[in-house]
Order: sequence, then structure tokens, then C-alpha cells
Amino acid sequence: MSEYPTFQLGKSRFDQNTFFGRFRHFLDVIDPSTLFVTEKRLQECVKLLDQVKQGTLPPGVTDAQLWQAQKVKQAIIHPDTGEKVLMPFRMSGFIPFGTPVVVGLLLPNQTLVSTIFWQWLNQSHNACVNYCNRNASKPAPVSKFVQGYLGAVTSAVSIAVGLNLLIKKASRFSPTTRLLVQRFIPFPAVASANVCNVVLMRHSELSEGISVLDDNGNVVGTSKVAARHALLETALTRVVLPMPILVLPPMIMASLEKLPLLQRQRRLVLPVHSLVCLAAFGLALPLAISLFPQMSQISVNELEPEIAMATDCKILTYNKGLVFVARLPGKRSMAGRLLDKTPHAGSVEDAGGSFDTYPR
Repeated sequence: MSEYPTFQLGKSRFDQNTFFGRFRHFLDVIDPSTLFVTEKRLQECVKLLDQVKQGTLPPGVTDAQLWQAQKVKQAIIHPDTGEKVLMPFRMSGFIPFGTPVVVGLLLPNQTLVSTIFWQWLNQSHNACVNYCNRNASKPAPVSKFVQGYLGAVTSAVSIAVGLNLLIKKASRFSPTTRLLVQRFIPFPAVASANVCNVVLMRHSELSEGISVLDDNGNVVGTSKVAARHALLETALTRVVLPMPILVLPPMIMASLEKLPLLQRQRRLVLPVHSLVCLAAFGLALPLAISLFPQMSQISVNELEPEIAMATDCKILTYNKGLVFVARLPGKRSMAGRLLDKTPHAGSVEDAGGSFDTYPR
């Protein structure tokens, strides 16, 4: 198979039904090289894609050029407003601009003030990413963003501060053990913020239900049972996703800090810590978000009787909701049109959460 298949406007270059295809797709989405694209290059990419739409593409343009043009445009331009997304809040900027926050979250010997600051900054950064990539064609009330943001910040700060105070009062821990345990506190704080964010932003689905689709992508009905499954799956995945980013670096640093070099040169600890966080973020993020396919399946026997009576299919599918802020390819089927209701670059309508990561 050619590295560059025949170009399809608005579709992914990679097979989204396989883990490897999703992994390669998300590597494109978070590619930081698009941060350095010049205005001239951006306009060239936009012009090429406009020519594809209008059927005026000049001869000699390759599929590789078209795929690269689409990658650049999707990384920079908001599809609804046509305006450039601010660099720190693009998905291609998520790792370079988010890594300093991860480093701050994982710093040892945190004070009360620094704990609150880094948790607040983390949730604020994610809120800005989600807001800048929101669905501008079908805007959600600002109050919804504020509610999700405040809920995420409150839960993250409360858990982090509470666990820190609890560990400091634990007399049975040695100083070394206490320091090691404290390094893992950001994970439960971030995970709890993610779950809180999901509940606050999507609780209405439990009473209204979500669409379930047949084999052809046609909507069979609206199911509250599927909504419960979707909410639970999304909450669980948002607990799992930050794990490698917030758990691996403390484990690695606990070993590296025992090396003679870092024992002698303590000023190297922070740079090494930063590199470890960058590597963990850069490698773990695309791997983690590629694990889960967007559309989940459910047996009709588990759904409401009226839905079971409305179809001959044994298995239906539903969109479980966003786990990460990244463009989802495919827009032409009914399932694709449902996904198009989600914010730009596949971003969630949620205002908080971390590494959030597929809206409903």
C-alpha cells in the first residue's frame, strides 16, 4: 500500500478501524512541526484544498501534497470560523505547551500554594484548548464551559491538597517514602477532575438519551441505556489516559535520582525531569488515545424494548463521547454527521479535564 493513498477531502489518511491507523492519525494531529508553518505556506495549503472543492486542481499536484495541505490547514484553521487558533491552544501545541505544566504538577516537595497553582494552571490550559476548538457552528452556552471548568478545578485542587495534607500527617511514612508517594498525587487529582468534568457536562444525556445507529449508520432511536454506557466508558477512559503521563515520570525519576551523576549534580535533576516528562508525554499520549475506537457497540437485547422493535440488527453502535481534543475523520455517513456536531478538531465541549481528551 502506498504511503499516501488517494486523497479524500475531510477524511483521515489512515485506517481508523485499527490501532496502528489511529496511532498514526494522532501522531499527525499532535505534530508540533505545524507550529512553524509560515503564513505563506498556510495560504498555499488553503488554496490547494479550495481548488479540490471547486474541481480546479492543476495537473501535477500529488496526493502527498494534498494530504500535507489538509494536515496543515486542520492543525491551524478553525473549520467553523475560518480563523487561526492561537498557537498554545492548538492540538499541535498540546505537548510543547503542556509539558511545562506536567513538569510543575510532578515537582517534588510541593507547597500548598504551588499545588493549587499547578492544578489550576493545568485545568485552565485544558479549558482554553477546549474553548478555542469549540463547535462555533452550534455554540454551547458559556455557562456550560464555566460549570465544567469550575468543577474540574475544584475537584483537582481539593483532591491534591487533601492527599498532600493526609500524607504529611502520616507518621508511619519515612521522609523518603512520603516524598515518593507525594509524586503520584497529581494522577488521582487529574483523574477525579476528568470524571467530574464528564458528569457535569454530560449528565443531561442520562435523561435525554443518545442516538444509536444500525449497520448502515442510520439512527434507530434514542437510548438512555446507551447513554449510561457511553458516560461510564468515557469516564473510565479519562481516568486511564493521564496515567502514563503522570505515573511513568515519577517512577523513572525515582530510579534516575539514584544515579551517581544526579547525586553529585543536583542542578541537573530539573532538566532531566523535564526531558523525562516530555518523552512520556510525547510517547504515551498518542499511544493512549489510539487504544479506544470512537464508536462503541451494544446488543439490542440490552436496550429499550422500543429500540429493539425498531430494527432487525442484533448489534447497534453509538458515539461514546470525546476522550481527547483531536479531529475525528469521516463526515459523510450519519455517524460522521453525528460526530460533526462535536467541536473543532474533535474537541470536547467540556471546559476542564486533562488530556481529554473524543463530544458526544
